[in-house]
Amino acid sequence: MSAWVLPDHIADVLPSEARHIEELRRDLLDMARCYGYELVMPPLLEHLESLLSGSGEALDLQTFKLVDQLSGRMLGLRADSTPQVARIDAHLLNRSGVTRLCYCGPVLHTLPGAPHATREPMQLGAEIYGHAGLEADIEILSLALDSLRAARLQGVSVDLADARLVQALLAGIPLSPLQMSQLHAALAAKDSSELQILAKDFPSDIRQGLLALVRLYGDESVLIEAEKAIPALPGVRESLQNLKFLADHFHGVKLTFDLADSRGYAYYTGARFAIYASGASDALVRGGRYDQVGAVFGRNRPAAGFSLDLKALVRVLHPRPLQAAIRAPWRNDGKLNQAIVVLRSQGEVVVCVLPGHENEVDEFLCDRELIEVAGQWVVQSV
Repeated sequence: MSAWVLPDHIADVLPSEARHIEELRRDLLDMARCYGYELVMPPLLEHLESLLSGSGEALDLQTFKLVDQLSGRMLGLRADSTPQVARIDAHLLNRSGVTRLCYCGPVLHTLPGAPHATREPMQLGAEIYGHAGLEADIEILSLALDSLRAARLQGVSVDLADARLVQALLAGIPLSPLQMSQLHAALAAKDSSELQILAKDFPSDIRQGLLALVRLYGDESVLIEAEKAIPALPGVRESLQNLKFLADHFHGVKLTFDLADSRGYAYYTGARFAIYASGASDALVRGGRYDQVGAVFGRNRPAAGFSLDLKALVRVLHPRPLQAAIRAPWRNDGKLNQAIVVLRSQGEVVVCVLPGHENEVDEFLCDRELIEVAGQWVVQSV
């Protein structure tokens, strides 16, 4: 095998795409900062037990593992930054009030999440800790939507659900982890036949409530129908009211509801959302409330957040135009070199043409050039 062949689902990012990703990274982190979110930079690898603690256990199969040559302990390459940010909130910051944190960096997956997905996403996200009210849910969804607007994404729609609906229906029913997984898989696939088999020994009202979830997807009228179709168990009405409250705060945004969607059921503890857009085969952003994320680190406090993959986002965006630049000759000339220094200090891109390469294609959009006029170097349009 050739030495330059990369592993499956791993790829180099070439200049045009890399520039777009970097510009997006800056724009989206600036948007998070406008909301008051502070940037943190967790390490790429940690002790394995830290990465896979608590909610991170589901990441076990997605985590690359290796032995630390210094300590002999097992290390893991992060597959998700959220548990790391929860650790930072719990142990390093340990603030008593609200904490807003954001991050951006690569994560590594042992397996791709989709047929054409990368195993090295560039994960960007934001987390808010310390507030149990729906105001935090509204803020995190608002930030996610504003981030996509900053990315110039069109045709955005938000799908809402609530993890507590299924939790409320199954409360008090003894289920093994396998049975729980099978139930959630049948709900996600909207497989009524399989669900009927799995729930055959459940109380009749619970079984009918689960079967009703399968058909409860669509616009806001779904919430009204759900009040009639799902047993009024503790937590059910509150979940539906919370979804209605969230919907009322996002007029002008296309909203849908899928009450059977319980992906991340072991992780989310309340309202969860997925954001889709034209041209994307899957959700570009996923987020919601996950109040248990910091429990394993000793701080079981409210939390909500979202994350996205910048590489996946770039693939559905229109390419950005090349950056305008100034072409300059290469010459051992003090005045020329000083003029270039001044222009670059003003934020201009100045590309010096090396001797013998005058006819090559510019890497940037050189719409101006630096020329000598009466002994002075001045910028003129090409």
